[in-house]
Amino acid sequence: MTEPRIGVVLGGGGARGIAHIPVLEALDDLGLVPTAIAGTSIGAIIGAARAGGLSAAEIRERTLESFGNRSAALAKLWTLRPRRLGDLLTGGIGLGQLSPEKILTAYVGDALRPTFEDLPIPLAVVATDYYGGCEVVLTTGELRRAVAASIAIPTLFKPVVIDGRVLMDGGIMNPVPVDVLTREVDVVLAVDVVSFPELQDGHTVPGALEAMFGASQLLMQQIAAAKFDKRRPDILLRPAVGHIRVLDFLEAKAILAAGEGLREETKRRLGRLLEAVHTEPLPAIEPPKKRGLLARRRRG
Repeated sequence: MTEPRIGVVLGGGGARGIAHIPVLEALDDLGLVPTAIAGTSIGAIIGAARAGGLSAAEIRERTLESFGNRSAALAKLWTLRPRRLGDLLTGGIGLGQLSPEKILTAYVGDALRPTFEDLPIPLAVVATDYYGGCEVVLTTGELRRAVAASIAIPTLFKPVVIDGRVLMDGGIMNPVPVDVLTREVDVVLAVDVVSFPELQDGHTVPGALEAMFGASQLLMQQIAAAKFDKRRPDILLRPAVGHIRVLDFLEAKAILAAGEGLREETKRRLGRLLEAVHTEPLPAIEPPKKRGLLARRRRG
């Protein structure tokens, strides 16, 4: 029997996306290498690392190196703060002044290969074209810059300009990009970590930042549901990470520990499906024709 072609889709959701790692570990446990990967935001980071040849265990190790030590993680963040008064003022009291590329350098290091063309596994990274009002699928060129665009959450990070387009967080347009895999596959496995806002510490009224992220979660859930209506993944995993805030990266150990059950669930579900399935492969989207940019414009 030929080895099944598995497409892996890793959604956005900030720190909750650390739960992608146990899913990838399950694939490694089964000896399965993804045929193609698509990722948004945190899913783009982890997807790029896996597509570049890092094992899931190595991604886990690097994640804990970056966020397992609270003091070291915060010290790195402090070095990335705006240095000049003008930087603070132009961003509206410092909002949106962090560089996503510098964040990747500080916390991801050399885990990403230089270009998409260097990747052993085909990867599609989703970003949002701010002025074009559409999603952009990046599949060629400089990898770190593409991933930086995909993680550029508004108000936190500066947008990234690629080929004249002002790009930001891919989750705005496509939080769980099941429709952008660039290879034909037999099975689509998607991980949705958007979740819904959960009551925190008994406080019923969220603070300003929490409310902004929570409202974004609600919108992204609606977008993801509409995408799933058009193309439902064969396996859809929703880790129980709703209690994790978007920026709770210092909870990496707890997220990974909670994900052990998810690892076993993934192996069970995937094993059952692969035993039963040998259907026609799902169609891939047409690959982008120009510089790795595939735009889907809003309909007016």
